[in-house]
Amino acid sequence: MAPSGTLTPPGQRQGHAGELTSEQLQSYNDDGYLIIPNALDASTTDSLLHETKSMLSSFSRKDHPMTKFSTGENDKAHVGDDYFLTSGDKIRFFFEEDAFDAKGTLLKPQHRAINKIGHYLHVLNPAFRESTLTPFNAGIARSLGFRDPRVLQSMVICKQPEIGGRVPPHQDSTFLYTNPPSAVGFWIALEDATAENGCLSFAKGSHRRSPVKSRFVRKQDGDGTEFVDVEGATFPRDFDVEEKAQKDEVYTMGEVKAGTLVLIHGNLLHKSEKNLSDKSRFIYTFHAIEGDNEYDERNWLQPPETGFSKLYQ
Repeated sequence: MAPSGTLTPPGQRQGHAGELTSEQLQSYNDDGYLIIPNALDASTTDSLLHETKSMLSSFSRKDHPMTKFSTGENDKAHVGDDYFLTSGDKIRFFFEEDAFDAKGTLLKPQHRAINKIGHYLHVLNPAFRESTLTPFNAGIARSLGFRDPRVLQSMVICKQPEIGGRVPPHQDSTFLYTNPPSAVGFWIALEDATAENGCLSFAKGSHRRSPVKSRFVRKQDGDGTEFVDVEGATFPRDFDVEEKAQKDEVYTMGEVKAGTLVLIHGNLLHKSEKNLSDKSRFIYTFHAIEGDNEYDERNWLQPPETGFSKLYQ
């Protein structure tokens, strides 16, 4: 049986490139996510995977601060050093926490120690740019009602074998807040994502009952990051909200094949478990926001001098 939210592959759609069918759009609106198999062909998927592995093997650790990516669980501080905060217009490499021992010694080879690569792949790396700023993705954004979609970040998340960290339930708009919220994640599997290697799980429909209550920002003293209460809108503009919240969300696992695209609403609660298997789970993801919504200077990610990348060319 196909996973919940799985619908017609894009090559079988009618209309403009990337345009969602009415059935797909209804599924996304109801569930808060949409699984689109075969969004990337095998050749493109393999090319992006090869490019990722090349970057992992060739980047220099000279002068690297060895920044570890932490989600802030177990009272640990969320990543927020200068290397992270100035990555919005660069390609930078963030280590997996469990790639080190208690004394800070790296236990894994470099290519098996990185948690993610980000956050300007969609501009600085030709292979990823050609798979991001495309008519296909613009067509999807148009179907979702975007007026001026801007790609503001992109990253490869490696989910390394044996040490790939757990990501707790979260909403993407917490980390990429606009007023009102508008973030949508485009999540692309470069390898098969399974229960064993840490696939995504979704709280179906939670985007309609879960307001964005906090946002991830730069501390006002300039020293690191923190979560603060949202003072603006907590749901997208003109959004149909469920008044009754669920106490305990039920998560649906989303195992997918390489080349699959998953669209993720910014209010949707989703998560992934630790990868304890011997297989990696490489994915590429980028996020789009509404260009004319307020995006302020407190957000951890600040736009480059040229502004965030236009998806409509």
